[in-house]
Amino acid sequence: MEVLWWMARSLFFAGWFPLPSSLRVAVLRAFGAKIGSGVVIRSRVNITFPWRLEVGDHVWIGEEVLILALDRVAIGSNVCLSQRAFLCTGSHDFKKPAFDLITKPIAIEDGCWICAGVFIGPGVTVRKNTVCAAGAVLVRDAGPDAIVSGNPATSRPRHQS
Repeated sequence: MEVLWWMARSLFFAGWFPLPSSLRVAVLRAFGAKIGSGVVIRSRVNITFPWRLEVGDHVWIGEEVLILALDRVAIGSNVCLSQRAFLCTGSHDFKKPAFDLITKPIAIEDGCWICAGVFIGPGVTVRKNTVCAAGAVLVRDAGPDAIVSGNPATSRPRHQS
């Protein structure tokens, strides 16, 4: 399954050529992803294991987004993942000699905007209507109704300037 996905990813996702999102969505569904309606997937999106991916309705996934789906990745509806966002469900236990792999799911709830270059680490939930400012590094849960920024990301209510 992984080899077939690697070939499909190379054909339908890796190139800069603007293929229709409906084709990319169909390919993801064929590999077990649960994808809602009105989803736009731009060029150069890299999804490692689509059978662990769930995407709601009216989601936009920008160029060069990387979704390392070593564990479940759930993206709600009306979400934007801007260019080069990185959703990373895996890490390693550096204290163990074998450098054991650790995986934890990621959830992005409805109405969120994950701006360009944001890193979301293993086990993080981004609660509804949260904006993650460009370049933010999220290593713990954020929101709801917040703007998070920085490294590590800090939060403030969305109604403040």
